[in-house]
Parts: sequence; C-alpha cells; structure tokens
Amino acid sequence: MTAIADPALTDERRAKRNVAVLVAAQAVLGSQMPMIFTVGGLAGGMLAPNPCLATLPISLIVFGSMTTAPWLSPLMQRHGRRTGFVIGAMGGALGALVSAYGLFAGSFVIFLIGSYLTGVYMSAQGFFRFAAADTASESYRPKAISYVMAGGLLSALIGPPLGTALADSYVIPFFGTYLAVAAINVLGAFLFVFLDIPRPKTTAKGAAGGRTIRQLLADPKISVAIICAMVSYALMNLVMTSTPLAVVGCGFSTETAGWVVSAHVIAMFAPSFFTGHLIVRFGVRNIVSLGLLILAAAGVVALEGVEIGNFFGALILLGIGWNFGFIGATTMLAQAHGVEERGRVQGLNDAIVFGCVTVASLASGGLMNCSGGDVVQGWTAVNLAMVPFLTLAGAALIWLNIRNRAPA
Repeated sequence: MTAIADPALTDERRAKRNVAVLVAAQAVLGSQMPMIFTVGGLAGGMLAPNPCLATLPISLIVFGSMTTAPWLSPLMQRHGRRTGFVIGAMGGALGALVSAYGLFAGSFVIFLIGSYLTGVYMSAQGFFRFAAADTASESYRPKAISYVMAGGLLSALIGPPLGTALADSYVIPFFGTYLAVAAINVLGAFLFVFLDIPRPKTTAKGAAGGRTIRQLLADPKISVAIICAMVSYALMNLVMTSTPLAVVGCGFSTETAGWVVSAHVIAMFAPSFFTGHLIVRFGVRNIVSLGLLILAAAGVVALEGVEIGNFFGALILLGIGWNFGFIGATTMLAQAHGVEERGRVQGLNDAIVFGCVTVASLASGGLMNCSGGDVVQGWTAVNLAMVPFLTLAGAALIWLNIRNRAPA
C-alpha cells in the first residue's frame, strides 16, 4: 500500500491550490499556537495553586487535541475537510475567550477549560498536513506536506512577538493575548472557503472498508511511522513547554523568552521548504533518522549551560529535528494506507501522538519545577528525559530497515 490519494481526486492544479490555502491557514491560524505556548505556562504559573502545575494549561491543550482527533478525523471523512477545519477554528476562538475569562476571574479551573477547548483547534491544525496529500500525486505528496508545514514560518515570526507584546496590554496580564487569539480564529476560518478537497466516496454497504485498527497497527510501516511521529512531537513539546520557565527563571526577560520560542518555531518550519525534496532524494527513513540525531544534539547543547546562546542553540536544533522527524513520519504514514482507511488511521495516529505529547507536557512542568532544587537542575532533568524515547524511535527504525532490507 503506497498511496493515500484517490486517483479520481488527484489533480495537480487542484492540489497546488489546496496547498496554497493550507499554507495560508498554517501561517494565519497557526500563529496562535506559538502565542499560547509562549505565555500559557507563565499565565498558568500566575494562576496555579502549585508551581508544579504551571504547565498544566499547555498539557490540557494537547489533551484536548488527543481527545478531539478520534472524532474529528472520521467527521472529516464523512463531511469533508472544510467542515472539520471550521469546527477547529471555532473551538480555538471559544477556547481563547474562555481562557481570557479565566484570567479575568482569576480562576485556574476556568483557564484550564479554555485550554482544553483550544485543543480542538490544535487537533484540526494537525490534519492540515494530511489534507495537503488528499489531492496530490504520489510524487508531489512529500512536497505538498512539506510546503504546508512551511506555512508555520510566518506564524513563528508573528506569534511569539505578538503574544508577548499584548501580554501587558491590559491590567490583567496576558488578557490581551487571548483576545487576539480569538480574533485570529474567527478571521482565519474564512480561508477554508477556498479549499477544494472533495469528500471521499462513501463505501457501499457490505463493501470492504479497509483494514481494522488492529490490522493497521500490525503493519510495520504504520507502527514505526506512529512511533517516530510520537517521539519527535513529544520531545519537542517536552522541552519547548519548559523553555519560557527556564529562560525567565535564569534571569532573562519574558520578551527574551518570546524570542527564543520564536527562533525555535522558525527552525520548526523553515526547513519545510526543502524537507520534501530531501525525502524524495534521500529516502524518508534516512530523513527521519537525521531528525532524531538532531533532537539528540539539541539535548546536548541544552545540557552544556544556561547562557542565552545555549537556549537559542538548543531550541533551534530542537525545531529542525522535529521538522525532519515529524514530516518524515507523516510521509511514511501517508504512503502506508489507502483512501478508505484515511479517517481511521489518521485519527488513530494523532490520538496516539498527542496522547504522548500530553504526557510529555505534564512531565515537563513536573521535571522543571519539582525535580530539583533550582531552575538549572529542573532544566537538566527535562533534557535528560529525552534519552529513552530517542532510543525507542531509533531502535524502531533500525528494526524496520532490517525487516524490509529494501531502499527507503
């Protein structure tokens, strides 16, 4: 099984138009995620009754994404991508407004509810990359996925600086940031009017509907793709969630923390302009392997010190490693299932991936604030926690290569 796109839907001109719309959505709507990830932990620290819970709002966003994916993916299979993406944007707007009210009321619980609703948007954004492949030919598919991910570059330039600039625009800290996020969602939803992805044909009653979930997970290509996506995303989130707390805790300003996160998000998406080409040329498994090695290098740089150069260097490497690992894993998954299995396997993938990311973000706050006597010890614990998961993903790739004995 090597293709996801329905041949009847594959059209190069249509695919490029859809990629353009999804790139714009990634840039505009996607800017809210670095905004929230920059200030969410700081706002959580302000409201939380215990500093160990400072990153819980970020964890609730990811948990919201995890619990949304299993129903949002089948919904898009039945009603189309546009419907799912508009639902995601409206969930993001509602989540931002509830979070803003939580700040206004000084309620950590309400703020957490808003964070969970923001996860509905995060889940929808995760499917942008799969939507890029829906109408793309097999040769264009890795490039389409990569270009859509590249749309996050503009969001990286806009999001963190805008989030920190608006953080003190009201008497209530961070209130203005969340109002801006609500506006971004409402305005950005109109982009999907231009999306042209026909719904897959409904499977006739009694006809084969593809493999079961158990059969899908038994496919080595699918299981290894999920493991690599899970590890790439979870480790990126583990370190990024703690970064603002570590930067500020080491004596730097909130604005500086915003620039570190901005550099990280730029590094996440800038390579996307050529990641697809690298996958076509060198093979998807080689690019995923390179991504894992770069993630390991990020941990090494972070452990070398807590100067501002270490933070920038580690977070830039973290972003590049995530890009190669996650886009590569997405491409592996897109090559391993058919159109009739799309809703099932993509929802399963994102539920597993974001479930692990939820655990990583929960662990991030605990490791950062409650695993040592000071900020440096907490930051060290966060980065050392990467080791076993990188080992797992690396072993999975080696096993797949040995099993197949075929070029990537």
